[in-house]
Amino acid sequence: MVEITPSPIKKVIYKITYPNGKIYIGKDLTNTLTYFGSVNDLLVKKDFSEEQLKSFTITKEILFESESTEEINRIEAKLIVQYGANNPEKGYNQWPKFLG
Repeated sequence: MVEITPSPIKKVIYKITYPNGKIYIGKDLTNTLTYFGSVNDLLVKKDFSEEQLKSFTITKEILFESESTEEINRIEAKLIVQYGANNPEKGYNQWPKFLG
């Protein structure tokens, strides 16, 4: 009998890009295909008209993968700053605080 050892769950840091070009960077510790983050809904909605919200396409790109939660936690903030996702002109991340 062959035993199959389950592989460790891959954790990811992803970038969501909205139709207006703004981004949101987050982490998913379960690498769920349909998870699109916990972006503040009100921040996104204010940038689009009701008509634009009727047909809405976003993309999800995996920026980083690891089996280590500690590594994911450490690198997430670095990528948010690196991509400028916490700059209200470029993205929807509210943490870490944008310092200008």
